[in-house]
Amino acid sequence: MTFKHIASFLLLITCLTSFSKEEQSSDVIKPISAENEKGLIKVAIIYPFSEGKTFDMAYYKTKHMPMVAGFLGSNLVRYTIEKGLASGIPDTPLPFMAIGTFYVKSLSDYHAAIGPNRDVIRADFANYTDITPVIFISQVIR
Repeated sequence: MTFKHIASFLLLITCLTSFSKEEQSSDVIKPISAENEKGLIKVAIIYPFSEGKTFDMAYYKTKHMPMVAGFLGSNLVRYTIEKGLASGIPDTPLPFMAIGTFYVKSLSDYHAAIGPNRDVIRADFANYTDITPVIFISQVIR
């Protein structure tokens, strides 16, 4: 083995060791695992696709969802934003433009937070879409 090979090997080991230490750091945000989501309440706000309808993803991502997340406070575990790309069946229309999802600890606390802010939330729809969303609330089983 040449010096060049040994140096490359040592560099690789150093990089892997550094990466491993970074991952173990408490500063690294780790995604919530499916096991940690078990029992949470999942609120999915689904925006069905319809020809001629509009959806401003940038506004939704930077203004609307953070506003609603703020209303939820400490009950909120996390939220996700999904942009529709395609149907599960080739050459069929896209079923949904977007889906926003909130994972919360308590359904009653969710309702208590959203209730007094419902009019503000609904009024903001006009800033990013002309689609009436469908809301589906479920409990994460697995």
